[in-house]
Amino acid sequence: MSQTSLKQKKKNETGSRNSKDSLDTEKRKDSEKSGVRLSTQGSQELSLPKTDSRGYVVRNQWSRTSRSPSTRAPSVDEPRSKNTSLKLPSSSTTSRTSSTSPSQQESLKQLSEEPSPPTPPLPSTPPMPLDSHPPTPPEPFSSSRRSTKMHENPEAWAQGILREIRDSRDSMPQRDYPRTPPTEWKAYIQRRSTYSSQLDQDCLSELPRQHHQREEEEDEDEAYWASVKTLYEKIPSCSRPRPPKPKNAITIAVSSRALFNMVDGRKIYEEEGLEKYMEYQLNNENVILTPGPAFRFVKALQHVNARLRELYPSEQDLFDIVLMTNNHAQVGVRLINSVNHYGLLIDRFCLTGGKSPIGYLKAYLTNLYLSADSEKVQEAIQEGIASATMFDGAKDMAYCDTQLRVAFDGDAVLFSDESEHIAKEHGLDKFFQHETLFENKPLAQGPLKGFLEDLGRLQKKFYAKDERLLCPIRTYLVTARSAASSGARVLKTLRRWGLEIDEALFLAGAPKGPILVKIRPHIFFDDHMFHIEGAQKFGTITAHVPYGINQKMNN
Repeated sequence: MSQTSLKQKKKNETGSRNSKDSLDTEKRKDSEKSGVRLSTQGSQELSLPKTDSRGYVVRNQWSRTSRSPSTRAPSVDEPRSKNTSLKLPSSSTTSRTSSTSPSQQESLKQLSEEPSPPTPPLPSTPPMPLDSHPPTPPEPFSSSRRSTKMHENPEAWAQGILREIRDSRDSMPQRDYPRTPPTEWKAYIQRRSTYSSQLDQDCLSELPRQHHQREEEEDEDEAYWASVKTLYEKIPSCSRPRPPKPKNAITIAVSSRALFNMVDGRKIYEEEGLEKYMEYQLNNENVILTPGPAFRFVKALQHVNARLRELYPSEQDLFDIVLMTNNHAQVGVRLINSVNHYGLLIDRFCLTGGKSPIGYLKAYLTNLYLSADSEKVQEAIQEGIASATMFDGAKDMAYCDTQLRVAFDGDAVLFSDESEHIAKEHGLDKFFQHETLFENKPLAQGPLKGFLEDLGRLQKKFYAKDERLLCPIRTYLVTARSAASSGARVLKTLRRWGLEIDEALFLAGAPKGPILVKIRPHIFFDDHMFHIEGAQKFGTITAHVPYGINQKMNN
């Protein structure tokens, strides 16, 4: 063999060895990227990694020896399932074979004839505890026709999908909707004629029913608000006027027993004691109390206030009613409920809890105190406060709601009791002589003189507005004096005081009851219980003033 042929043989062996090394390297890279191995059966086959129905690689393999999925990455040289081995198209094999040189093809053939190394056994996985939940196995590989086409020729499969989408879009019927610019937007009624052919017939059938339902709802709303309006019209106005300042107001203190009828509660207090009385009031705090003897008088005072506010909106010289009682504070809830029920404008309360309220009268700047307790009235008289004990009439009587009517006795009420002393000690003849002798000498003032002054001051406010005939206050003098023998001194005393009396009735000892029925006063003040009882029989609300010599004689 020539030297040239030996060199050529060595060169071929070296090239074969180099091509073998390069093929090993290429084989390792290809197997790492795509998991492809060359088959030893002569036909070139590639084993693909296990995928699911969507074409994604399934990395967790289900182990036969344990219930837990294997977390080990699949080896390149592990035996693959027959379902996952796919033959490559001939075009790819030809292109791969043609790209190698003849010497590389010879060495590739030699490598394919060599036996493959044995696969190491899989390490056994310890069994899972029985109480653990088994993991979910991977989805089985879908062998549908579409998936097969996608893996065999992905480009052709993608182009086919695009072609189908394009054909379906082209085959859809096209609607030409007129595009209206924003400046030409129209209402639904105007646009309905344009799109009437495109509206759904079901929607058109629903429109009349929806319109009818909407009309019914509107009618129900109108009926509801009409009922609410009617309800609020029946309720008194919520605009509560502010009470006047105490220093400017005429304060009338009224006890709870004078304002309301509390006879039942008083009976329980006297027979069963204070605890049972309080229990009774708490159990009946939502029961409205019935009006008492001073109720109509208080309502008339509030009417005068309303008329004054109409003529003088910022007037402060008004009546201010204070509820003064020795009841416990727990009883106050029932009193408040009753006051609000009747619409009485009483804002100031004094609940002393068993203690006498007389000590608070001066602190409240009281001008007149009305109570059903004669002892408390006597205490107030001794303190120099005008007071009277209230008595209700034995009969029902109609009272005027638009005018406050107040009737006064003369001696020991408006005037002092000096003339009463002369009549009791020396008789009526000496009394007549004394009154004639001192006709021009004014009488001393009595306990109710200040209240008459307050009424006269308010009357002049109405006179200033030319409201004399429509004045809501009217005063009466009802006395047992004789006009001829002793009436002149009385009238001159009132004139000297600067007071006007609307009506003066001199009865000369006659009963006062029949006259008071005609007057129908809201309150009649007298110091004689004889006249008080006589007026009660005719239904007149009376107020006894415990002042003067007559009280000492009765005791």
